[in-house]
Amino acid sequence: MKQMKSTSVEIIEKLKKAGFKAYWAGGCVRDMLLGIEPKDFDIVTSAHPDQIEEILEKTIPIGKQFGVILAIKNGHHFEVATFRSDSGYSDGRRPDYVEFTDAENDAMRRDFTINALFYDPTADEFLDYVGGKEDLRDRLIRFIGDPEARIKEDHLRILRAVRFKNTFQMQYHPKTYQAIKKHAKLVTKISTDRIRDELNKIIMQKNPGQAFEELFEIGVLELIIPKLCKLKGLAQPLQYHQEGDVWDHSLRALNSLTDEEISGDPLPSKPPTLALKWATLLHDIGKYETFQQDGKRIRYDGHSEIGAEIAKKILNHLKFPKKNINRVCWLISHHMMIVPLFKMPETRRRHWFFQPGFEELMEVYRADALGIVPTNLDLYHKLRKLYLHEIAKLKLMPKKLIDGKEIMKILKLKEGREVGKIIKYIWEKQLDDKFKTKKEVLAYLETLKNKNTKSASSPSSSSSTRASKGLDFLLQSETAQLQPEVLHKVQAKLDNKRIMRAKSQKRAST
Repeated sequence: MKQMKSTSVEIIEKLKKAGFKAYWAGGCVRDMLLGIEPKDFDIVTSAHPDQIEEILEKTIPIGKQFGVILAIKNGHHFEVATFRSDSGYSDGRRPDYVEFTDAENDAMRRDFTINALFYDPTADEFLDYVGGKEDLRDRLIRFIGDPEARIKEDHLRILRAVRFKNTFQMQYHPKTYQAIKKHAKLVTKISTDRIRDELNKIIMQKNPGQAFEELFEIGVLELIIPKLCKLKGLAQPLQYHQEGDVWDHSLRALNSLTDEEISGDPLPSKPPTLALKWATLLHDIGKYETFQQDGKRIRYDGHSEIGAEIAKKILNHLKFPKKNINRVCWLISHHMMIVPLFKMPETRRRHWFFQPGFEELMEVYRADALGIVPTNLDLYHKLRKLYLHEIAKLKLMPKKLIDGKEIMKILKLKEGREVGKIIKYIWEKQLDDKFKTKKEVLAYLETLKNKNTKSASSPSSSSSTRASKGLDFLLQSETAQLQPEVLHKVQAKLDNKRIMRAKSQKRAST
């Protein structure tokens, strides 16, 4: 970050040396005044795009028609933009006409006062044409000039107002709040991908629950995720939930992912992923459709499975990547199976522990538990201890001596269950120290190959007969003693093949 900062100063110095004005602009200046380390450094200048390209060594014209050039230096990227004023926003997003101008007019075209500050790092000088420093002091989110005009220029500013207010723990200027509430319906004109990106920024901040509460209050959430609004006022069984309705529970659970005060426990070492955040927010979205009373309590039987289906529709509508959708839906559909894990056989439980998303599934469970009043994390801590113990054991386990592709090549088998059974058998023998080297495994496979070859030597043998005899070998070999449950499955498959072959022979004889 220090190199990025110093490199941006070098660019400013170079532009100034060429006779142009140049400053840091927008978010980096705002963050600096708030005591936050900037993530990037945008630069504004009086130099026009052609002049920027001539002065700086490596550039890309990413938005030259709007005066924006990407400068690349020391491995870092910087947006360098010419001072401009905009006019006409017929699409509710981009200006129809751009005119290159001065720093003051450039500040006046921006969205919020806190985002319209300039700073010259070479002279340690701030430029504030809109009262942004005063609004930062008073913690106010305020549109520049006419709030309604700013919203009509770019409708996404409604969502951005909510995001900035909650990201920086600020307040709305009265006119700003009334404007976003009045024009909430304009969000329906925003492209889905822009809405998704802004919602992702909102949900990944430290206090997303309050932001979603405000999206509901101003009427935006009903327009973009109406199913989520149905959780508002949805009753819960008071025997277990005293925090409020399902909406209150969901937002409390979401906040618990980044708010240490909710639990009193240290937060997990890994920060929550986007999928974990969305899964936590939507984990109970199926409760509206499954709400019922059984005479004893309120129930939502099957809400996790139905919730996963609803979440899939929501995320598909918002054009999320398939990978994210699959992970979110997997977490939602399985978030109720944590308790049954303790009753499972060890081998079955281990199967779940080794699922790629299991750590996140535990964190959904933790957030779910923290979303409840009174809170009890005993089961979560017990599960996590058990999980870490299993993972530690896994790290001590030997590396597999052979993989499925090599087995298929040696035995001339196609991919399928039989290969999986052989892999499992070899792995179990490794754990029992019966196979210590790859040479021993290859010798076993050679024996298996020879047995299969002999069983298939008869010209009258059908393919099903040969496969059946191959399985016979697995069952009868003195060296291939599989686990009881595997033996049972193999025997069942063998019996089924024999029955099918007998029926086929009977039909042929008639």
